[in-house]
Order: sequence, then C-alpha cells, then structure tokens
Amino acid sequence: MAPSTAPRESGAADAADVWLPIPPAQIDGLPDTFTYRFWDGDEDFPADPARCAFYVVPYMKGQAVSVRPLPEMTRLRVVQTLTAGIDHVAGAVPDLPAGTLLCNARGVHDASTAELALALTLAALRQLPAFVRAQDAEEWSPGVHDALADKSVLIVGYGAIGSAVEDRLVPFEVAEVTRVARTARQAPRGPVHALGELPRLLPGADVAVLCTPLTEETRGLVDAGFLSRMKDGALLVNVARGGVVETDSLLAEASSGRLRAALDVTDPEPLPAGHPLWHAPGVLITPHVGGPTTAFLPRAKRLLRAQLDRWARGEPLQHIVAVAE
Repeated sequence: MAPSTAPRESGAADAADVWLPIPPAQIDGLPDTFTYRFWDGDEDFPADPARCAFYVVPYMKGQAVSVRPLPEMTRLRVVQTLTAGIDHVAGAVPDLPAGTLLCNARGVHDASTAELALALTLAALRQLPAFVRAQDAEEWSPGVHDALADKSVLIVGYGAIGSAVEDRLVPFEVAEVTRVARTARQAPRGPVHALGELPRLLPGADVAVLCTPLTEETRGLVDAGFLSRMKDGALLVNVARGGVVETDSLLAEASSGRLRAALDVTDPEPLPAGHPLWHAPGVLITPHVGGPTTAFLPRAKRLLRAQLDRWARGEPLQHIVAVAE
C-alpha cells in the first residue's frame, strides 16, 4: 500500500506504518490509507519502528514485549492496547513523542470477563472445585451449599466490565448490587459510590467483585483493613489485576477460613509453584483467562477497524486514556 498522505491530525504525515498483532488480511474493512505491518511480539521487527505511527500492542505478551519497540518509534502518534487495563504500557507514556495518544480496548473484554466473574462466583459458592476432586476420587459427596440468589454483591470498579457483571448478576435473583468507582455518580441501574465509601459498604457484602483497573490509587486497595471489614464467610472475586490485592493479607484471611476467594489474577503472576496461595482453603484460582476467549478476536477486529477508520478520516479516536506530554 502507498504511504499515507493524510494530514498530521490523523497522525500519518511523516510515518505511515500501522503495526498490528493480527494479520491485516484477517481484518475486513481496514482503510487503505496506511501500510500495515504484522507484529505479534517476535524477536525481529517487521519494519523500521521509526516508520510506525499507530502501534497496536501484542495481546497477552507481557510488559517487556509490549514496550520493546517504543524507544525506536520516534514518530509514533497512537498506542492502542487490546486490553482494558493499560498498566503494562503506562510507564512508557512519559517517554513517547509528545502528543502520542494511549487508547485502551474498552468494550472488547466486557462479555468474557463478566462471564468469568459470574462463573468464579458460582463455582466458589456452590463448591464446584470440591465436587471435581470428589469425582476424581469417585466419591459421592452431597451437601448444602451457598446459592447466589439472595446474596448482596459489591462491585468495585464500576466501568464497562463492572456494568457487564451486574447485567449478568440480575437474573440470578441477587438481593442487592452495590456499585463502587473512583468517583460517585448516577448509573442507569442506580447510584455508584466513591471508593472512599468502601469502609461503610464492605460489611454488608456477601460477595465483593473486583473489576477496577490497576492504578496508583488501587494498587494494594484490598489490604488487611479492607479484608477485615468483609463479613465472615464472604467471597472475594478478583477479575481485575493481581496487584489490587495484597496477597499476604488475603492469604492470612483465607488460611484462617474466615474469607473465601476466587481469583483470575494473582500477585505475583504467574503464581509460582510452591506458593501457599495454591493450596489455601477456600481459594479458587484460574490463570488469567478472563479476556482470552472466542469472544476476543471478533471484538478486537471491530475495535481496530473502527479506530483506524476514525484515524484515517482525521476524527477523534475513542477510549483515549492518556496523552504523552
């Protein structure tokens, strides 16, 4: 494809390459304004990084891979992640060319992550891991277990994913959903409380679902004080980031049997062999699989097609979360 002749506002006056972690031939409807390069984290770059104007970060390849080409992308205008969280690239923003936009993938992972949040909640409440172990041992182990029905659920991080979690909770006849975000506001389903109200809200929750991004404000948010305010027998579900929870504090509460946890993310991650969290009573762990499902690729393609179409037209991009100064 020919180099772009789009104006500077579209980001492509002196650099026309777009780096994609999905083969461009697999994304129907991409604008023909740009030269597309496929790079999914391989050792060799597909072209001169200095020619890249729009960089789509490889998905689930880790921080080192994500930021590796950035120092050489001297004419970069846009960094687009395929994750809702941007903590793996946020530290590189101050060193990007001034004016470079950082956009996240808001909307791409809502369905998958909300599904897993619900699955973890149900599995933990209904003791499904114990049934799997009993099946392996050929043991018939009936009993009475918690239902999700009539439970009070607290959602910490009420953005797109948190809202999708609530959409899936409502048909299960929960008693109440309480919403918490960085700042208070009114949402279509009801009020959203500020983070500062958590000490008052935590004691009433049977289940607390973490959906918040990892920021300086939320790192270690779930500490000993947070956990101590949760009621006896409550369940903590984390589909956010491992760093939101202080692992040692959670381990102490789980080991005592006072709280339960269902975790798709951990700190450290991957959780190393021999770590006591693996065998803590009442803890269910999945290996960060909230996003990578069959729902990911079609939604990621739609996002990239829409963003690149906007960019080619010189229109404002969506989901801008930071701008390099």
